[in-house]
Amino acid sequence: MNVRIKISFLVFTGLLFFTGCGLVGGGGRDQSPTTGWAYNNPDNGGFEVKTGYEQEPGPGLVKVEGGTYTMGQTAQDITYDWNNVPRRVTVSSFFMDQTEVRNVDYREYLHWIQRVFIDYPEVYRNALPDTLVWRSALAYNEPYVQYYFRHPAYNEYPVVGVNWLQANDYCVWRTDRVNEMRLIEEGILDLDPNQVGRENFNTDAYLAGQYEGLVIENLPSLDPNQESRIVTLEDGIILPRYRLPTEAEWEYAAVALIGNTYDERIYERRMFPWDGHNVRYPEGKKQGTMMANFKRGRGDMMGTAGDLNDNGSITVPVTSFWPNDYGLYCMAGNVNEWVADVYRPLSYEDIEDFNPYRGNVFETLVRNEDGSIAQKDSLGRLKKRPITEEEAATRDNFNKADYRNYRDGDLQSRIDFENQEAARGAASTGEMYSKEENDWASLISDKVRVYKGGSWRDRVYWLNPATRRFLDEEKSKDDLGFRCAMTNVGSPGGMN
Repeated sequence: MNVRIKISFLVFTGLLFFTGCGLVGGGGRDQSPTTGWAYNNPDNGGFEVKTGYEQEPGPGLVKVEGGTYTMGQTAQDITYDWNNVPRRVTVSSFFMDQTEVRNVDYREYLHWIQRVFIDYPEVYRNALPDTLVWRSALAYNEPYVQYYFRHPAYNEYPVVGVNWLQANDYCVWRTDRVNEMRLIEEGILDLDPNQVGRENFNTDAYLAGQYEGLVIENLPSLDPNQESRIVTLEDGIILPRYRLPTEAEWEYAAVALIGNTYDERIYERRMFPWDGHNVRYPEGKKQGTMMANFKRGRGDMMGTAGDLNDNGSITVPVTSFWPNDYGLYCMAGNVNEWVADVYRPLSYEDIEDFNPYRGNVFETLVRNEDGSIAQKDSLGRLKKRPITEEEAATRDNFNKADYRNYRDGDLQSRIDFENQEAARGAASTGEMYSKEENDWASLISDKVRVYKGGSWRDRVYWLNPATRRFLDEEKSKDDLGFRCAMTNVGSPGGMN
């Protein structure tokens, strides 16, 4: 009997200990460790706290656990660009699309746009991929112009002909559709297929109280002054936004060192998203099979009939070949992929060693004179603008809103630069160069974005995740697509 009492006492003491630890660490279940007031109690004002939250991956995403790695070239720089010199960085955990965005995914997006923005047909036209990227003066590629994007035979193939701006718009749309469906699944909103024009669900507009929708039942409020309320960010129902991955995130996810380390020791810097320096599968029945879709040599896009080496004359379905150690498909070959960064050859000298990224333009919501948030734009989104230098100067460590040109030495990078006085007063890189006839100027501007990964058109050199190229954000190609990412909130490794 005494033994039972002793065991019960120890169990009870242990429970108190763990509960106490939770309170001291700020993760208490019932009350504030700093004031002693109870959480989620309508009797004392109803301050609501969500505890024990762990982020769920959005549809199509897989977790990429972050860490430190050596970002930059792992092979000989045969182009002598010297634009990705190795440096040690840390990338925080994030989520990433398991595959490239498919044709059928992008057609779903276009269908929604055409149905909702019926009075704004230009929105649909601006979102259309450029199918003419397949056209070549001295090749018969017309069937791809007509069939590649629309025909069901290519549903699972990566969408191409999409520029950087269109890819970002797709990310915004996907964020809203995913969060709208989460509210529907929670029983808060009802499905509304009749949304038209600006009265469509937008995540920011909903959180700001500028979209109501077909409400089934709002959340019960613990505030004694109101019966119910809309979902807020603090409830943990709304997911972070879908976006393009940064260059550092993309490269980190591609090399997937999670399968190449032992006790924090990286035993080989990967040249590809797999071990070794070969591009053929090394063992078993599949030994010798190509591990990516690329161009083996001039005039050799897929090998010989009866033994096609990658089974793709152009692109291939997005789940082809073997996924890397994060479970990501086609991080080498198939199509190149847009990333978020503005291109600069010497970014490696300037960017931070934690979550490196170049392209920040800090924005704020447009507000009315009384401080209220301005009405939505014609697409149903909240209006935003870059913060002014005067606003930025009032905040510590900020002196401007646009950091795309941070220490990029544009004035020195010009050849035969003559109009220096005009350039010094210019607001962006795109205006920093002389427009005089026959005057040489750099192609690098604020509108030039990085893309990575190699494609069906590329030789094996470009399959190395460290290689990088650039293209104007309004341009598109027949071997360039994209995939989305999402920020991980909370612990990098998830709750233990």
